[in-house]
Amino acid sequence: MKQLYDFCAELKRIISSTDVLSIEAARNIVRSLNNYLYTNYPGIGETHALNGDYEFFSDFHKFWKENHEKILDCKINDIQCEKVADALHTVYVSTQGGVFEQIYDTCGLEKTEVCRIRFLTANQDFRGSLDFEKLAKIYQADNSIFDEEIINQDPAKFIREIELAEKSQNDKRNKFAKRISQFLLEKRCEPYDLLEVYGRDIYTLRTELINYEGAGYGNKKTDMFLRDMVVLKVWENVKGFDRLDVASDVNTIKVALRTGIIETAIPLVSSFLDIFCYQYEYIEKMNARAWRRVWEIWKEKFPAESVDSPCMIDYYVYDVIGRQFCRDILCEFECEKETHRFKWHSSRNRTCQVCYKQGKKGIGAKLVRKLMPCLDDEGCIALSKTTFAKTMKIDVAECPFRHVCGSNRVLLPPKSISILGQTGWTTAYTQKDAGGGGLMS
Repeated sequence: MKQLYDFCAELKRIISSTDVLSIEAARNIVRSLNNYLYTNYPGIGETHALNGDYEFFSDFHKFWKENHEKILDCKINDIQCEKVADALHTVYVSTQGGVFEQIYDTCGLEKTEVCRIRFLTANQDFRGSLDFEKLAKIYQADNSIFDEEIINQDPAKFIREIELAEKSQNDKRNKFAKRISQFLLEKRCEPYDLLEVYGRDIYTLRTELINYEGAGYGNKKTDMFLRDMVVLKVWENVKGFDRLDVASDVNTIKVALRTGIIETAIPLVSSFLDIFCYQYEYIEKMNARAWRRVWEIWKEKFPAESVDSPCMIDYYVYDVIGRQFCRDILCEFECEKETHRFKWHSSRNRTCQVCYKQGKKGIGAKLVRKLMPCLDDEGCIALSKTTFAKTMKIDVAECPFRHVCGSNRVLLPPKSISILGQTGWTTAYTQKDAGGGGLMS
């Protein structure tokens, strides 16, 4: 805590030296803020991250690394976990469990082909979700693109061929492609046969993938890949499936925060303060634990219906709740000629739907506001038009967590600034009194 205390003492000294804040005092405050938060100096020390040692970014960085968990004090709320488990039970009953096994269309490919495509691309799923249907079409046009020997010789070509070269961070993408192809070459087997190599123990395979340095298979991407292989029945009769967690990302964390299954002592800080992503990693870890607790309670209360692993909750929470329901998709409009208002499911609407139903054509409407469906009794207008509702062919009356979230609905998930890369922390260093530095767009 000494770094923070010394910084606060310096600000106190500057402010107490004058009755009215002068421009000179303001300059000194800004300089002190910049020095403490965003500059380093010789001898500041080092931190370990991503299998490497890096200088601390600033004195605040040192403080944040040592104290972020104590400051945030993230806890799992068992009462809220049970409420969420009960809500998932209701969803399970109403859909006969179908929503927890929905992932994506495998486009008629063989199991070995599905496994190959996902194994070689799951580590590339950042800066925009990968579209399996698109990857399948690329594979069907030329399956040699997904040959591990060819990828290993020219990973950049692979990234271009699967149309990710314009998604940015190509250095990282190329490295991930080369390393995961190297993993296969070392094992001398098809991706589909990896499960057999590891004695059908999916958790042992998980550990190997995560520990294979530079392949881009962190906890989240590994759990998602392995979940897909089991849910899609590419791999069957596996061991250790129940040890896989809900993949932590901005959507599953958002839902966890808003339902209150995880709670923090203060609202999460901006990514500009979360130097080297300590908050993000901490919340990711607690998020996975919280969803596992939800699953445990669900399993205890309803053993006959509970899904086989926490990771099977992932797709429903991530895609249906996080991406489709828990957004400002309900639109309120005002008639351009009269005083009435109405709700609609699309912000692109330009017609007064009230007047139109009365036979008055050509009367426009302007968008007044957008809000989450859970905040309005007419939320079903938007929810019933979501991809989930259309796919399941059901009318969705309300979000299953509507009566769970309460005042937490405003909470936002953490964001992360890459540690490495052209726009990352390690390219943003600057020394005290040198000026400049910082993140680039």
